[in-house]
Amino acid sequence: MLDENLKTPQEVRRDIAARAQARRLALNISQTELAARSGVSLGSVKRFETTGEISLSSLLSIAMVLNDLEAFTELFSPPRRENLFTLEGPTTRKRARRKRHES
Repeated sequence: MLDENLKTPQEVRRDIAARAQARRLALNISQTELAARSGVSLGSVKRFETTGEISLSSLLSIAMVLNDLEAFTELFSPPRRENLFTLEGPTTRKRARRKRHES
């Protein structure tokens, strides 16, 4: 069974577009104003909000206007050094002693 939290790239793309549109509307910015302030063409803004398709450069420009550029700073951060095996410390197993049978 697949994890329900896993999404396809297309689903993530559409979710990002929907959240960007919601943010734009909450800030009371029209698509035309967003295009002008971000330097992204109006057609690209419309396509992004409809399909989620956009270049990374344009997405970052839109995110800056929508006050959410900071969200991208953690993307692809270096992996953390610890892993599940090192969190508990070294695990060494001790051999069980053989019991001697007394006759």
